[in-house]
Amino acid sequence: MRTFLILLSKELRSFFLSPVAWVVLAMFMAICGLSFSWSINILREKPQDQSIVQWTFVPVWFWLYYPFLFPLITMRLFAEEQKLGTLESLLTAPVRTWQVMLGKYFSAVIFYLILWLPVLLYFAVLTWVLRGRVEIPRGALGGSYLILFVTGLFHLALGCLASALTRNQIIAAILGFAFIILHFLGGVFIMQQAQDHQEFRPVMDYVAIKGHIESFASGLIDTRPIVYYCSATLLILMLTHQVLEYRRWKS
Repeated sequence: MRTFLILLSKELRSFFLSPVAWVVLAMFMAICGLSFSWSINILREKPQDQSIVQWTFVPVWFWLYYPFLFPLITMRLFAEEQKLGTLESLLTAPVRTWQVMLGKYFSAVIFYLILWLPVLLYFAVLTWVLRGRVEIPRGALGGSYLILFVTGLFHLALGCLASALTRNQIIAAILGFAFIILHFLGGVFIMQQAQDHQEFRPVMDYVAIKGHIESFASGLIDTRPIVYYCSATLLILMLTHQVLEYRRWKS
């Protein structure tokens, strides 16, 4: 455990010493701020059936930036080490492969969680400014953050796998983005099929990320997506571990 914590702290320091991390954080805050502002303007125009939480996390503009977030976070994790030639020395050091992998993975998870803190602050500021005159459903807000957390675990694992497969950060970002888009489009296809064929409904309940976020953002918490994303995350991390083990024995 001590070795893992040392590796985790090292990776976190490298995250925040990198200008890319600060650029990603600044861009994400700006985009989320615009998205939140659009949501408020829509609710000001006329009464809506959806809450401000749903208008923040469900509309189409949310999906314009969400898939790009994960490749930017994970593209350098293993690809940079391979390019600099330090991954081989790290894997042959007296540390276990899973410690290296999880140290990098959980540093990305912590950075991902930090990115979402300002959005939570937006809701707090809105409540303070309007003196509680706008209703922010706490269950829907908590559900939204819960599903964003578990889907983030899965997509960050996909990004780690992509980064472990290549030594080029750009290729790692493209691969990670392709993995995430394929998962998203697969869920959209199943959602469309479920409208005409009810036999697709159980599959949609498991793999359609858009449906998951819509459900959790409305305050409906379902354990099946949580189990699905956690299981898929473990599977992808196991594949990443095998890729790193291959590189370890190859070196």
